[in-house]
This record gives sequence, structure tokens and C-alpha cells, in this order.
Amino acid sequence: MKEDILHNLEIINTRIKNACEKAGRNPHEVKLLLATKTVSAERIKIALENGQTLIAENKVQELKEKYEDLKAIPHENHFIGHLQSNKIKDILKYDVSCIQSLDRLELAEKLHQKLLAGNRTIEVLIQVNTSNEESKFGIDPDKAIELIKKISEFSTLKIKGLMTIGLFSAETEKVRLCFKILKNLQQKIFQEKIPNVEMNELSMGMSGDLETAIEEGATIVRVGTAIFGARIYPDNYYWDEGKIENKGI
Repeated sequence: MKEDILHNLEIINTRIKNACEKAGRNPHEVKLLLATKTVSAERIKIALENGQTLIAENKVQELKEKYEDLKAIPHENHFIGHLQSNKIKDILKYDVSCIQSLDRLELAEKLHQKLLAGNRTIEVLIQVNTSNEESKFGIDPDKAIELIKKISEFSTLKIKGLMTIGLFSAETEKVRLCFKILKNLQQKIFQEKIPNVEMNELSMGMSGDLETAIEEGATIVRVGTAIFGARIYPDNYYWDEGKIENKGI
């Protein structure tokens, strides 16, 4: 198991390096985030003990279950799944440093209130639905700037950039269009010069399309199956509210 994970990590890091070189980018600009949904703490430890520092969960329950086993190993934990309001307390309890899936004002308001009560702040990325698929969460690109302006008024929420899940397709150019939409949106937000908003992070690209994402400006790529192997659970396990999982992470 250890040999397989380390071998897969080497392959993915080489893919990232090669993609950066092809795109004329510095490999240090792109962070590898390990998507650890359904991956045991034992297997995650192998990656963390061998140079990896950034992981993310899709479900709050898994975050809770693995917390004790992983907390002694230095790492950063993001949340990339759809977050329900009643789970905010747990997210804050289990040391999540960034929520990548903030996509609605109601959730931002509730997060802000909880953080205020604890005298805390948290980093967030705004999730954008660039593929226009009903099965995916995220704010419509045309409504994103309006939402960001409103969220920027909450002092506890530190907007660091954008996240998207591209079209799950073997047609590279269709997937690329999703990433271009996110990059173009980032540029528009830069021009708006919204107070308390940073746009340094673009979280996009997964196991099957990370090269395309890097070409289009990704700073975080989320990889799970290509490192830890295929998952045994059905797609609908990963998302609440009956929505279909965004495949390919």
C-alpha cells in the first residue's frame, strides 16, 4: 500500500511539474491538494509523512472520524464538499483552515456569526458552477461578483480566490472552457478592486484534467483517485441534498 501511494504521488508531482514547464509557470505556484474522501487515516498518514501537507474532505462526518488519528501530523485541512448550515460548528471544531465551497450568502452569514462568537476568522474560496450543470453546486458566474461583494463585508471571512469543478468529459476543450471561465472571472474581480478580497487562488483541476487546469492558471489541483485508488462507494455518497457527485476528483 505504501509503495503504491508513494509511486502515485511521484507520478502526479511529475505531471504537475511537466504541465507547469509546458505552460511557462513555476511549479511552486501550484499546490497539490489530496482529496481524501473515503480514504482511511492510515493511508492519508503515508502521504503526510512523505512530504504532503494539504488534504481536504468532502463530508464533515469523515473529517470528524479521521481528526484524532491525523492531528499530530503537521498538515493543512480544507473542506471541498457542499456544506450545510447545521455542520458549521463541526467544521470550525476540527481545524479546517479553508472552506473551498462557499457559494451562497445564507451560509456566509451563518459562518460569520459562529466565527464572531469564537473571535475567529477563516479563509474561503467561492465555488463557481462553470459547467452550468444542475448536478453541481456553485454560484452562477454571472452572479459571482455580486455575491463576493456581499460576503466581503463579513470581517471573519477571508476570500482568497475561486474554486470550480470542470465538466466531467473526455473532450479537453470543453473542460478547458470551464477553467477559462474561472480565470476570466478572477480577472474581472481583480478589476473591481473589492475591499477585503484577494484573488490569488484558483482551485481547479483533478486527476484527469490537471494539466489543462494548470495551463489555464490553476494554483490548487485536487487529486484523489490517481493517488489513493478507486473508491468503493457510489457517487451519491459524497453529496448531500440528493445531488450527484462531481466525478473525477
